[in-house]
Parts: sequence; C-alpha cells; structure tokens
Amino acid sequence: MSGDAKAGRPGRTREMILAAAMEMFAESGFHGTSLRDIAGRSGLTHPGVLYHFPTKEALLMAVLERRDEVTGEDYPTEGTTAREVLRSLVGTARLNAGRRGLVELFATLSAEATSADHPAHEFFTQRYESLRDQVAGAFTALAEDGALRPGVEPALAAIQVIAMMDGLQVQWLLDDRIDMGRALAVHLDQQVVTPLEA
Repeated sequence: MSGDAKAGRPGRTREMILAAAMEMFAESGFHGTSLRDIAGRSGLTHPGVLYHFPTKEALLMAVLERRDEVTGEDYPTEGTTAREVLRSLVGTARLNAGRRGLVELFATLSAEATSADHPAHEFFTQRYESLRDQVAGAFTALAEDGALRPGVEPALAAIQVIAMMDGLQVQWLLDDRIDMGRALAVHLDQQVVTPLEA
C-alpha cells in the first residue's frame, strides 16, 4: 500500500503535508526545501503532495496561514481594548515558549521574505503593517486616556515592541532560558502608567 493510500482521508493527508512543510521550512527555509523533500518527510509521493498543493508557493502560503490560525486563536489582537491588545502580545510570547517549531518557522521565513522576490514578501509586509497599526492604535488609545507615560510616541512604541518580540524570539531560539514573556511584560509596563496585569 502506498504512503498516499495509508494517509486516509484527504483532510488528514493535507494536515500531514502541512505539518511536514512547517518543519522543513523552519529547518531549511523556503529555498532550501523541495516538494520532494516534504513528500518524503510526510510519507507521501511527490504527485500526492502536488494533488493537494500544486506549487511550493501555494504550500508556503498555506503554512503561513496555518501558523497565524494557531497563534491568532490563542491571543487575538483585534476587537479588544487597548490594554488587552498589549496583554495579548505578552500572552503570545509566553505561549511561544512552548511552540519552538512555530517560532523557528517565523524567524526563518520572515528573514528570507525581506527579499522582494520571495513568495511570502507581500504576506510579511502586510502582516507587519497590520500589526504595527493595531499596536499603535492601542498605544494611541492609552495616550488619549492618560494611561501612557509622558514621552512615549505611539507609532514609534509600536515599532519598538514588535522589534523586541522578534529579537526575543531569535535570542530564545539560541538560549531557551530567556523568558520572552517576562521581558516583554516588563518593557510594556515601562510604557504605561498602570502595570498591564493590574
């Protein structure tokens, strides 16, 4: 019986492919991974992978969408109060300490995607723009309520927080003794009048 036949239902096969692709893109990046590599890792044939994802680019976008689904379900940053938006960032940092594969995936692909011809370039460009807008909006709302410390510029603070999150993830990948959640929480508490957890 072939690996494709063993895989069972189409939905299960798709999940196997996505899981293998997430691992391999995290390990070797988009350019360093082939669909044949992913087929081998998932126990399928190359045509079996192509049936579900006709191109490597299509598979990459599905992987990125899955990553955002997984992280977004835990701590959404839309439709919440300003303080909840900032707390959600800390919550995500804490959760990521238990999701090394997702952190590796993001770190690898976001760095690769700085190249304008990378298939995920637009995805990451829009993602960062949206996140900056959400976080800047939260800081602005806090400033309007008198809850932001004097001298904190909302737009600049948003850029700094996102840069800190990304930098913490890289440091944590190199040394998992680093407490990403605590480091981010302490930084954010320095921006607001009342601690976020208060």
